[in-house]
Amino acid sequence: MSSSKSINSFDPALIRQQFPLISNSSVVYLDNAATTQKPISVLSAIEGYYQHSNANVHRAAHQLSARATQAYEDSRETVKTFINASQSSEIIWTSGTTESINLVANSYGNHNLKPGDEILLSLMEHHSNIVPWQLLAQRTGASLRVVPITEQGDLDISAYRNLLNEKTRIVALTQVSNALGTVNPIQECTHLAHQTGAVVLVDGAQAVSHIEVDVQAMGCDFYAFSGHKLFGPTGIGVLYGRKELLNRMPPWQAGGEMIEKVSFSGTTFNRLPFKFEAGTPNIAGAIGLGKAIEFLSALDRTAVNNHEAHLLSIATDSLSTIKSLHIVGQPQKRIGLIPFTIDGFHTYDLGTLLDQQRIAIRTGHHCTMPLMDHLGLSEGTARASFSLYNTAKDIAELTKALEQLVSPVAVDTGTVAITSQTKPDSIPDETADISVENEALSPIQHPIRDKLTATRSWQSRYSIIMKLGKSQLPLPDNLRCEENLLHGCTSQVWLTYQYRPESKELTFAIDSDARVIRGLALVLLEALAGKSPDEIYRFNINEYFDPLGLIQHLSPSRSNGIMAIMEQIRRIAESLRD
Repeated sequence: MSSSKSINSFDPALIRQQFPLISNSSVVYLDNAATTQKPISVLSAIEGYYQHSNANVHRAAHQLSARATQAYEDSRETVKTFINASQSSEIIWTSGTTESINLVANSYGNHNLKPGDEILLSLMEHHSNIVPWQLLAQRTGASLRVVPITEQGDLDISAYRNLLNEKTRIVALTQVSNALGTVNPIQECTHLAHQTGAVVLVDGAQAVSHIEVDVQAMGCDFYAFSGHKLFGPTGIGVLYGRKELLNRMPPWQAGGEMIEKVSFSGTTFNRLPFKFEAGTPNIAGAIGLGKAIEFLSALDRTAVNNHEAHLLSIATDSLSTIKSLHIVGQPQKRIGLIPFTIDGFHTYDLGTLLDQQRIAIRTGHHCTMPLMDHLGLSEGTARASFSLYNTAKDIAELTKALEQLVSPVAVDTGTVAITSQTKPDSIPDETADISVENEALSPIQHPIRDKLTATRSWQSRYSIIMKLGKSQLPLPDNLRCEENLLHGCTSQVWLTYQYRPESKELTFAIDSDARVIRGLALVLLEALAGKSPDEIYRFNINEYFDPLGLIQHLSPSRSNGIMAIMEQIRRIAESLRD
């Protein structure tokens, strides 16, 4: 499937120019394991469909529908060739890897598993390749078995062999770990599983943009991947399944297009692949994914692989020189990403501080909580992930930014409890420490706000926030409990409150294991100091944070601790309003 072009034909600088978001901005984008950027050809294909061919597929006789249907099915053929399926009817359009796995669990799994059967997963699986099988086990009485990993982060192939037995019905494995970058020996695993009569599903979400996939050579029964990790649109994905299996599987979702004939006495279903594609599909997404695959297939894949391996090598060497930085895992074969931690820095703080330097990485558990628990990484990791348009300059900028964070002049770490009765005695200049005393804060005093408003740069602003986050002692252990723990953010956040009805005084205490969150919480609590429950309930945090240059911390992201804090505060205030 590689082109015949020479290695020298691949020029990362020229390739980069085909990706408008990164070529037209100063963003250092190192979050490719979460989603890749989109080339012009994909963007143009999506726009072109809506401008020139917008119609439903397979349903009408007019010319627009014919053009849309042709482009849609051409993309299916492109996918078939890309992964070397035997025929295009084995390619099922889905919304992404998650839906593909759920389709197999609900269709194949529901009708083939019984009590006592076993489903075999690995410890490094993404939640999307864990939870559907957990639910299937609950429905059918089957049980989950988990393959451990070695200390280096590889799949323990010896343990895998031992866990396979005559009860194993389904094996579901990732081809490339999204948290460690480990490349698993899928062909060997598939061969061993088939010897016991099990079927094998491979999660290829992290693999398809880095590895040339051949499902026939791999021998897997199902293969799932998402378009948005392959330079294509979001909301489109693929499930490959062997035809003989798909033919025996019942439909999962019901509706238009997946039927052949409907009457109130019964329904017959359409042929493959349409019996698994109920309703109007993501036509533009499928067309866009086809163009993304064409874009990648036109490149010299050997040269691309060499470039990405070089990026990984120089990043590993560069990051290894940083004091107190620890690269997580040393698998025999790693691809696409480097997970790391830095002593004294919560991963959320790392991601936030790098973002202020326009460097985008991912932090947290990466939807692999069982793996992080096993590794003893309660805060998860920071993850820099690479793609073909990244350059050595990107690595150098990441390294430089991290070196600055761990330098002796960088702000040190600490844990702090913050209350709305806390008064910063003074907010000195940008380089001085911020001291905090437990005195009532007047509602008209806003020294933190005033100081942030007067700052000249993001460095000054975050120096203040980080120092605020260090300024007090933590909540007592008895208050850092599950009852006071908030959910909905990457960092751990505890919130308690006191209410004095006679004075209508509502005060809060907040603690977090992420210093950015602690500092931002103090900014928030200064704004709420002296307010009644009704005033707190009506408080507009966006209007307050925006002039301070902090509005980016108020996105609806599930990792946003400040919004989780504000929502809980508002709920408490609402319950106490007159």
